[in-house]
Amino acid sequence: MKITLEKVHGSMNTFYMVDGEERDDYANLALQLCAKDQGVDGLLVILPSNSAHAKMRVFNRDGSEASMCGNGLRCVARYVCEKEGVDEAVIETMKADLAVRREETLMDGIETYSVQISPVSFQLKDLPMEYDNQTTLIQQAIPEISEEIMFSAVAVPNPHLIGIVPEEIQKSPEHQKKWAEKFNGQNNYFSDGVNVSYVTKVGQGIFVRTYERGVGFTNACGTAMTASALISCMSDMVPFGEVAVYNPGGMVKCTVNKSGDTFELLLTGNATRLSVHEFQWEEEQVDSEFTAFEILDEQRQYEKFIEEISVVVEQFAKRKE
Repeated sequence: MKITLEKVHGSMNTFYMVDGEERDDYANLALQLCAKDQGVDGLLVILPSNSAHAKMRVFNRDGSEASMCGNGLRCVARYVCEKEGVDEAVIETMKADLAVRREETLMDGIETYSVQISPVSFQLKDLPMEYDNQTTLIQQAIPEISEEIMFSAVAVPNPHLIGIVPEEIQKSPEHQKKWAEKFNGQNNYFSDGVNVSYVTKVGQGIFVRTYERGVGFTNACGTAMTASALISCMSDMVPFGEVAVYNPGGMVKCTVNKSGDTFELLLTGNATRLSVHEFQWEEEQVDSEFTAFEILDEQRQYEKFIEEISVVVEQFAKRKE
């Protein structure tokens, strides 16, 4: 079967994206595409919805399905808004119908979208996480990992373990890699794995590096950046409101507002189209192949944006190409 794919990214969190119909073999397509292109993190599938403008499904490099993807949602938001000729839409995801909106550009020539991140839960059962018979874990050391790093666990709805770390730990990912790999293998804490992010204050914002469940270290993870902004606000590292969140793939803006015990989270950043591909999709990977492609010109402008913020980003990481 011949299908049309777009290659897209939000903060260099890169995906193939397909507009299709409900079927049970998209995990196989994700595995095939990621095997053929080591530079992508997964597959975004846009489907019809009974409750929203469209539905999004997200498949990781390993074929597992994620409940949400903030960077991917921005790319889907752009596709749906441009297709429908609107500036605002609602996209159905696994756990919630989320509002998306076209915004003023981060920089001339960079299409920018904001997406709602919801629901938010600090209940360990919602990750799920087992730890010392606790129901929550907020700004607390886990002695097995470190006596100095304060960790928080939150589902948005993807599961996240977030540690606030000093520069020296952020600059060298070995510590994070060790524990992220442990928590995404056989372990007593996370039965279904977890996204592990290390956060460091930079200027008026934060830098976030994420080891993503089902992917590994990634240029950026939208829900991780938003969850990290939330925890940074709760810990008084940055004020509530708009937070600049730097990552190996660039920078986004996360808005964190609190009303009583309720949090409202918004993720704003680029939605960049890299290329359009024709793909002959067969059941067996050996029979599938790319048959045509067209490179688009949008990445050049995003590279200019990266140059402007490179002084901050390169303190801690270089992005994956």
